[in-house]
Amino acid sequence: MLDEIKLVSCYRTGNQRDDSEELEEWLPNINEGKTKGRHQRGTVEMAERKKVTKRVAKPKEPKPKEPKPKAERKPRAARVSKAKKAKTKTEQQTEDAVLPKPESQQHVTVKEEASLFDMLSVNLSSHNAAVPEDMPHECPSSSQHFPKVKKEEPDDSFTFDEPAQKKQRTTNAAQGRPIKLKSGNSCVEDIEMNWDPIQVLAEKTGVEQWVCANIAQLFQEENTIPFMVRYRKELINHMDADAVRDVQLTLEELRSVAKKSKSVSQTLKKEGVLTSELEMALKNCTTAGDIDHVYAPYKKGSKLSKARRAKELGLEPVALALLQAPQTLDLHSSIQPNTKGLSTLDEVTTGVQEILTDMIAKDKETLTHVQSCKPKDIAKFSLYTDFTCDVQRIQHYQTLAINRGENLKILTVKVNIPDWVKNDFCRWCINVRWRPQGFAQPELMTILKNAIEDSYRRFILPFLSRGYRTKLTASAEKESIAMFVRNLRQRLLMCPVRGRVIMGVDPGFHHGCKIAILSPTITFYFFFNSCQTIVIGNGKACRETEAFFTDLIKQRFFKPLDVSYCITDEAGASIYSVSPEAVKEMPDMDPNLRSAVSIGRRVQDPLAELIKIDPKHIGIGTYQHDVSQSLLRAALDGVVQECVSFVGVDINICSETLMRHIAGLNAGRARSIMEWKEKNGPFLNREQLKLVKGLGPKSFQQCAGFIRINPETVRRYTADSCHFYSYMFLHQTAEKKKVKGSGSASNQFNPLDQTCIHPESYSIALRFLSQIGGSLDQMGSAVLRQSIESSVKNRGLDVLDKSLDTTPETLQLIVDGLTQPPGFDIRQDFEQADFKREIVSMNDLHDGMVLTGRVTNTALFGAFVDIGVGRSGLIPKRFITPDKLPVDQRRRSLALGPGERVEVRVMNVDLQRNRITLDLIRVLR
Repeated sequence: MLDEIKLVSCYRTGNQRDDSEELEEWLPNINEGKTKGRHQRGTVEMAERKKVTKRVAKPKEPKPKEPKPKAERKPRAARVSKAKKAKTKTEQQTEDAVLPKPESQQHVTVKEEASLFDMLSVNLSSHNAAVPEDMPHECPSSSQHFPKVKKEEPDDSFTFDEPAQKKQRTTNAAQGRPIKLKSGNSCVEDIEMNWDPIQVLAEKTGVEQWVCANIAQLFQEENTIPFMVRYRKELINHMDADAVRDVQLTLEELRSVAKKSKSVSQTLKKEGVLTSELEMALKNCTTAGDIDHVYAPYKKGSKLSKARRAKELGLEPVALALLQAPQTLDLHSSIQPNTKGLSTLDEVTTGVQEILTDMIAKDKETLTHVQSCKPKDIAKFSLYTDFTCDVQRIQHYQTLAINRGENLKILTVKVNIPDWVKNDFCRWCINVRWRPQGFAQPELMTILKNAIEDSYRRFILPFLSRGYRTKLTASAEKESIAMFVRNLRQRLLMCPVRGRVIMGVDPGFHHGCKIAILSPTITFYFFFNSCQTIVIGNGKACRETEAFFTDLIKQRFFKPLDVSYCITDEAGASIYSVSPEAVKEMPDMDPNLRSAVSIGRRVQDPLAELIKIDPKHIGIGTYQHDVSQSLLRAALDGVVQECVSFVGVDINICSETLMRHIAGLNAGRARSIMEWKEKNGPFLNREQLKLVKGLGPKSFQQCAGFIRINPETVRRYTADSCHFYSYMFLHQTAEKKKVKGSGSASNQFNPLDQTCIHPESYSIALRFLSQIGGSLDQMGSAVLRQSIESSVKNRGLDVLDKSLDTTPETLQLIVDGLTQPPGFDIRQDFEQADFKREIVSMNDLHDGMVLTGRVTNTALFGAFVDIGVGRSGLIPKRFITPDKLPVDQRRRSLALGPGERVEVRVMNVDLQRNRITLDLIRVLR
């Protein structure tokens, strides 16, 4: 229906611009979003229509208890929950009294709720509409017969920008099975609405209902996402962390809607205007926007107060009579000369019109129709003076750029909807939804027509405009946050550089270069003759510092050492250098030197260093200030927790800052663990975690699988004489300490504590080793690996798991833990920093040159690649096509992330603007 919606943006000031260079990135390629064609407007303007039966005018004296003839109409929704189907007697009576079509549903199903976004997005799903094709002009009679029209095929063409479906499996593991958790309480009992929360959650996220129910139950039991993804795979159908987080956020949104509905109901009840119908309408809402629209007429100072005043004058029965029995209506009988608002026929007409306007604006079926009708033509947005873009193809970064320009008072944005939309809407209302049930005089039809036009102008049009902007902004914010999450995950999981002495260099002009020498285990701040690796921050004076070291390498100044260097992102190093954590860690050091230490550590162990810095300061993603800060903070905190947990930490050597990000732990519990270590010495096994104050059974369950106990670390720790007494004291007292519900904690090493196997599966792991004739002493050895692989190949996981009374997912995790070598790090297969020995400048580049580089950052409009010339080049999004990507990356939003090595071709070098345009050739692996 809405085929030509234009978002008009114009400059407020001619030369005004943002002080950041990023404003230039708002300007997209003018030819990129141009409309390739327009659909023909004509007879196929709706999705699917059903023939409407002939209506018979309602007699003046109907027989008692005789139902009105119902028109045969195809339901609008594909599925309706039981809560929506079941109507109370009061609700049905009210609906019959207000609406001219008793079979029309006041409820809005989930499918209808999503139709506006479907219309704006790339994926166009078909909608069922009950509007006839050849709509006649407004007429006083209601006995016209409408023909049936042919079906319009939906446009389901796939585009590369389409996000992956969450319900798809993200691993090669076996498909999950519907398993219901054992719990007496409902996991969504706090959502008291007229719809099924699990069904709505499943439809909004695209995840199976049984998976949604399990996830909701797991969250209610205070399980963390890392724990669920690793140790409860069979319950969540092998979903990855991002998909589980999406379900979590959607569930929180539904809880927020339920809470807001209850709050609004209480407010209306205090004001004395809450009716059973109004309360039912609030409980039918599935979004906050729907609640706002229902509540709008009752807000103080609302523009709809004209309708309420007309109702107080007793004109509501007159308005209902115009719809239900217009042949018996006489407006002159409502005139009261001494009453303001009823003294003349014009005042009575105006009052009736206001009531009808209010009814139309609040009617859910009317709103659903105007939202769900399929667009007849391609709608356009005009972002700037001469740029147009299909609303279905508009990029997320363009939406955020428009919003930012509007907030900065640079742009004025307006949504223009063509006049034919109004005409179609008015015809549908008069001839279908709000059609009088009897013969209406021309003057009555004029009142109805004016009411519909007034409702459209004052309420429906703003409702649609707000809906478009809100849906586009929400989608853009969601995609931008997802981009942050992907970038941060790949940055944190870069492979650490182990076993090297590293020189961290913080370049600068005014204060010179700050240098810190880092050994593989301890930080030193004086020169090391054995240093072969130099890490230079990419801040000011980076190029000059790089040239200096390049000259020294060419002159063989470091001979006989083979020295190389790399450039790393120093974003956030200055902020960290003056943070309380940096002061606590390096109390007597100048902040400039702390920056050099941080730069070196970012290559030595990226995860351990970057978790000390607020993720928003690491220099990933774009438009971070234009999205919901609470959602961004929660998502980034969640991905930090996932990365730390999946990598695992050695509890005896990790910092308190790193420890607090382990699933199940927080700042208080991490502090208690550190205090326990200072008092009692190193942890000898995971069971001793139960001795820590404040670490209960639930916290232990969530964190135990991600904590490692390395015997070598304990030996080095206890070799220090300062800790020898505490170590011996621990041996003497550990058996005397009791743990609630678990007896005493052993002081013996357990080889399984070095693995990803959870303590709850230790007994299964031991039985599995017994079956194959192995032992814990063989863990990580080639002999045990061959024995396990042979057993799995011959018998299969499905047979082995039944013999061990476990699940295939748990058994696979046990197999991985037993076959991985001691000290295994999942990051060893990830990308590592690139080291080089010579420098290349932009002057050496020319069009067509093929280079290799590494992605440094990704935005919604492209990927930035470091090709070693001191300035990152940009691969525009239009050059990142599926045929250039590995199969497993083709369904991701941009398919590239920080740290990935790529082969690129130079498309353009702009020396004046210091910009390089690249074309992606392939991803290197």
